[in-house]
Amino acid sequence: MVWDAWGDPAGHKPLSEQIRGLLRQVFGISGDAVARRDEGEVPLRPSALTADDHSGLAAVVGADRVSVDHRDRLRHAGGKSALDLLRRRTEGPQDAPDAVVFPADHDEVLAVLAHCAEHGIAVVPFGGGTSVVGGLDPVRGRFRVVVALDLRRLDELLALDALSGTATLGPGLTGPRAEELLAAHGFSLGHFPQSFEYASIGGFAATRSSGQASAGYGRFDDMVQRLRIATPSGELDLGRAPASAAGPDLREVFLGSEGVLGVITEVTVRVHPVPETVVHQAWSFPDFAAGALALRTVVQSGMAPTVLRLSDEVETGLNLARSGDIGGEPVHGCLAITVFEGSAAAVAARRTLAEEMLRAAGGRDLGQEPARQWEHGRFAAPYLRDALLDVGVLCETLETATTWSNVAELKSAVTGALTESLGGQGTPPVVMCHISHTYPTGASLYFTVVAKALGTPIEQWTKAKSAASEAIVRVGGTITHHHAVGADHRAWLPEEIGELGVRVLTAIKREVDPVGILNPGKLI
Repeated sequence: MVWDAWGDPAGHKPLSEQIRGLLRQVFGISGDAVARRDEGEVPLRPSALTADDHSGLAAVVGADRVSVDHRDRLRHAGGKSALDLLRRRTEGPQDAPDAVVFPADHDEVLAVLAHCAEHGIAVVPFGGGTSVVGGLDPVRGRFRVVVALDLRRLDELLALDALSGTATLGPGLTGPRAEELLAAHGFSLGHFPQSFEYASIGGFAATRSSGQASAGYGRFDDMVQRLRIATPSGELDLGRAPASAAGPDLREVFLGSEGVLGVITEVTVRVHPVPETVVHQAWSFPDFAAGALALRTVVQSGMAPTVLRLSDEVETGLNLARSGDIGGEPVHGCLAITVFEGSAAAVAARRTLAEEMLRAAGGRDLGQEPARQWEHGRFAAPYLRDALLDVGVLCETLETATTWSNVAELKSAVTGALTESLGGQGTPPVVMCHISHTYPTGASLYFTVVAKALGTPIEQWTKAKSAASEAIVRVGGTITHHHAVGADHRAWLPEEIGELGVRVLTAIKREVDPVGILNPGKLI
């Protein structure tokens, strides 16, 4: 990805006149972009890697696999949140790892960790670079040197058990490459988060990622059957059966551990045959409450589609304003998206029952086109966010989850906190929300915030995110549903798991990483 924005440069386009018109109307700004710097012009903090450090790491992975190149360091300087990108655009030296190390396999990862523990070098595991919670910040902590451990070379389909429906994947595989390798054998993982095009298999596991097809295939952690993990204290190989009563499941300790407890070097996941049939269908509901009731009814029936999403009134209106006429009758209220996948018979049965429930809850069938348009653009939203940042508009997302009985209160509390904290100088923000993932007992809420940049945007968003996080904790939501804890949510983790829970994680950290080199400043 480009160093100061999301994704491929080809995906970066000027704002349309439609969007520029909206910006003039809502925020009173022109929509003219500020020129970006060339990456070669960006000053970096001088590397603290000594010649001895370089030769020691080179002895493990090879001299050409230890880089202090300006470009490599800059592109491993953090993730892709709005805060990350705003920091990239500030003047002055940028924080960056002192070097980037590219191991080839599990044994080299183990050896790198052992060397770094012995020599006091902090290590930030690096997959696709898509963290939006500060999970990749090159924090030295108390160490004199910090390196990024780039896992891109661990990128193979290591094994496929077609009879059991499992595949063992390297952590450096991106989502598209994993799908390509599996499709050659007639299988799919079916994990499609918004970061899909760039995020890695290891990152999915390390952050408990949840994809847009989670209603049908589950979260990524639901799919994981086995993990192989390298730690400074040795290796772990966890998960030898689909289920076990052999004590607490230690896989759960490392799923979501964000590189703080170890480096995931192999992931065995549940896969499924490439779907025979895919059917798209969109619905409208008079308001968010009616739509949420409809989604709950479908999910609790056990007949949920593969994709099930609901946008609130604000998000529905703005998305339609951006995309223009999507065909058919105008959409009022809230837009819901459904996608059914599987065999023709299974899709027909689930679709028929789901349609009955959605209609009974007040839904109106909009046909397939709005759902197809959503699918066509579902990975592109970060490009629009970056274009808005370029013209002085702050745009960012956050997410949470709660029980069905608490959805309305949580949505109201977070929306209120964001509106109040960002409503300076008489320019209220636009706060959108959608239900992105559903469960029999509850749902996740995904918020998108658009506000006029005022004063110092980094301070502006930090204050707003803090207000939203306090609201989430106060009303009983989780501090994160699928973005992970990283650095941004770390202050609120004790509210979620308790001080004793933090001490339990700290005790595990001391055992697997006694020197404390792994990803300082994150999670715990």
